[in-house]
Amino acid sequence: MEITPSHSLRPDVPGLSAIVALLKPITWFPPMWAYACGAIASGAPIHAMAPTALLGIVLAGPLLCGSSQAVNDWFDRHVDAINEPHRVIPSGRMPGRWGLAIAIATSGLSAAVAALLGPFVFVAALLGIAFAWGYSAPPFRFKRNGWLGNGVVGLSYETLPWITAAAALQGGTPAPETLAVALLYGVGAHGILTLNDFKSIRGDRLMGISTLPVLHGAANAARIACLVMAVPQIVVAGLLVHWGLPVLAGVLALLIAVQVACMARFLADPVGRAVWYSAIGVGLYVGGMMVTAFAMRGLAVSAVPSAAM
Repeated sequence: MEITPSHSLRPDVPGLSAIVALLKPITWFPPMWAYACGAIASGAPIHAMAPTALLGIVLAGPLLCGSSQAVNDWFDRHVDAINEPHRVIPSGRMPGRWGLAIAIATSGLSAAVAALLGPFVFVAALLGIAFAWGYSAPPFRFKRNGWLGNGVVGLSYETLPWITAAAALQGGTPAPETLAVALLYGVGAHGILTLNDFKSIRGDRLMGISTLPVLHGAANAARIACLVMAVPQIVVAGLLVHWGLPVLAGVLALLIAVQVACMARFLADPVGRAVWYSAIGVGLYVGGMMVTAFAMRGLAVSAVPSAAM
């Protein structure tokens, strides 16, 4: 008797591959990178910060980001059944209410792990969980408005991981400089997220999702995205100069200049070149984040009295 392969030994229980697909590992990189930047910027010794940093990276990526993907797929399942029927829930690989159960379970696990890293991290994680559910779930559904939805995701993916890493490794509220830089990079991420909206303008318009390209047209949305990405980085470069770090500020300025050159090509054909610019511009953006992290690390280490080192 021939046995038909399946994703699970039981048809009502999702297989491991379906669970992994629901949590979307490819989306984990931005918050994990931001957490790593925050850990480096904290100034903590590498050997001392490794265990806490690794736990925090797991929290930022597989747990918090993974849970947000599960939440989003569950509440978008009816739309996905029309636009992307191959996704794990509408395709039937994630049967019944398993998608919702996994979203709830990973949200709870995220909060539990965050509690191990201290009260500040715990509160930040709860805020991230609230953003994830508010972004996708009614009655809020922040994602239906490009200004609000992209802002929530930018802060969740960049600002919160950066400051939680600093809080976990410094043992308290992050320094004002850390908060400022983390907030600026979170604001800039709004522009990155707008780049993803150019590929689905027609579908978003039909579904009533008011992304920036739908609200303002492709050309204006592209200008807004470039401006929102560039200005926070320029401010960060200025802050590094103000803090006495001109060399690393110069490196960051060079990365910004290359981005601006690429932006000019993107603006000439926003719809056709959005994916191209996303691949190049985002890489330069996150590279600048790491340059800034090392600059902040130097600042943090120099602020520690030599007798305490």
